[in-house]
Amino acid sequence: MNSEMDDIVNDFISESTEVLDSLDQKFIELEKNPGDKTLLNDIFRSVHTIKGAAGFLGFQQMVEVTHVTEDVLNKLRKGEMGLDATIMDAILQSVDLIKVLLHNIKEKNGREEDLKPVIASLAGVNGNSSKKEEAKKEEPPQLTVISTEKKEKEEPVKPQAREEPHKEKEQSIRVDIDRLDSVLNIAGELVLSRNRLMRLGSKLCELDTESELLSQMEEGIAQLDLVTTDLQLAVMKMRMQPIAKVFNKFPRMVRDLARQSGKEIELSINGEETELDKTVIEEIGDPLVHLIRNAVDHGMEPPEERAAKGKPRCGTLCLSAYQEGRHIIVSVADDGRGIDPAAIKKSAVEKGLLTPEDAEKMPNKEALNLIFIPGFSTAKKVSNISGRGVGMDVVKTNISRINGTISIDSEVGKGMKIIFRLPLTLAIIQALTVEAGREIYGIPLSTVIENIRVEADDVKTIDGREVIHLRDRVYPVVRLSGLVDGNISAYNSQWKYIVLIGIGEKSFGILVDRLHGQEEIVMKSMGEYLKGTEGIAGACINGDGKVILILDVAGLLESMQRLYIHC
Repeated sequence: MNSEMDDIVNDFISESTEVLDSLDQKFIELEKNPGDKTLLNDIFRSVHTIKGAAGFLGFQQMVEVTHVTEDVLNKLRKGEMGLDATIMDAILQSVDLIKVLLHNIKEKNGREEDLKPVIASLAGVNGNSSKKEEAKKEEPPQLTVISTEKKEKEEPVKPQAREEPHKEKEQSIRVDIDRLDSVLNIAGELVLSRNRLMRLGSKLCELDTESELLSQMEEGIAQLDLVTTDLQLAVMKMRMQPIAKVFNKFPRMVRDLARQSGKEIELSINGEETELDKTVIEEIGDPLVHLIRNAVDHGMEPPEERAAKGKPRCGTLCLSAYQEGRHIIVSVADDGRGIDPAAIKKSAVEKGLLTPEDAEKMPNKEALNLIFIPGFSTAKKVSNISGRGVGMDVVKTNISRINGTISIDSEVGKGMKIIFRLPLTLAIIQALTVEAGREIYGIPLSTVIENIRVEADDVKTIDGREVIHLRDRVYPVVRLSGLVDGNISAYNSQWKYIVLIGIGEKSFGILVDRLHGQEEIVMKSMGEYLKGTEGIAGACINGDGKVILILDVAGLLESMQRLYIHC
């Protein structure tokens, strides 16, 4: 019986979490369209559902809060009171408290919260001091009715087996993420076996092209390739989640920050249905929070300042996502002040990060990337919301960790746009295989911008650092063989191959002996003994059955920077 009740409680937690996640967005829409009866009814039903389930399960504190909230919403939907900012603040406070109570239920900590301030606030906007007493009288019969409804909902299998609604129940099931990871690992092993068989099959066909047996084997391998690819895609899709899971919390956040700072801001969200791997979703939440807080606090001007500049009093903050090949592009753009590259250079010189000479030579586009240095800020004052630059190193760290890239576009007085380029998934990846120092390495293809064949003379040395000049831009170059065996002397070859890499906000070239090609790989951990080896993310088995190392491009960049310091 206990396990059955645990399942019911877990379902309640999951369903209530989903409802609460969607409520923030609905409340922001309601504030813009206070007369939207359909939206009001939808919100009312959501709170009513949570209250009914809480009553059935005996979560009394949640019943008390949701009941008073429901009462205010009921008056709003009947037109007995008009929605204003004070009423909305009170309702949002109650929703925050419901989230806290739900967290306590999930953690099973038995903690009770102080409900009086929120209930008093709701009672205040309700404008009827006797409402609490009436609520207590009405509560038992309401709970009885709701308990019956909930019971029917929690035990739907038998009574609904012959009815149409049961089909909706069968549309989805909840699966523990560990089980999905296990299936993904098995699919990964299958990919490795497929790669191995394809390589062996091609070698056998080269020896004897006339054999009927070989021809049949080739057909079998082709079929295995097709099935493996389909399985791999199906498993990866199971791990995919819409980016709305992250985006949905921002309308409420922007609304609260704008009120706190006395600004008028409209948040526009596009592409929230775009799907990413669960791991990538988890990594981009914090970076987006930092960017949005910075945009609201320091990017956006107060309404009077905007009006004086000829801008609309209400600023626009745009959050968007879309898929581009094997990447997801996420951008945060505002029409605020923008960042002045000259101010960034000046601040960097004052902090001793740049010499005045280097600052003068540095292109404006490159100067914008200085904001990702830990603690760097150009803000005149730091508020309790943020400081321009505070947390930007966190943005860089999180995005680099998932082999993503960052680019910044800013125009003083017009606004700023920060773009993330993220891999679609981190599980089974495409890699570029290269050779250096007679060893083969894999580079995640999501970090590769392009490959270039150059002559020996094209690689120049400036101040002891090797660089290459491409399309009006100079890129630092690191020799992969030098990082492997410590020998940074040039090897004798007429042609050199440079793999141009983008990681975080930086770009650089890796010089290698040969390019082997593109291969689908399954990255494995290095194990405890080699765990944390700098510049190495993991290992995989290629089609020849050999173990090759996968480069950690972010770690490689740090190694390169230290190498240059000691040159």
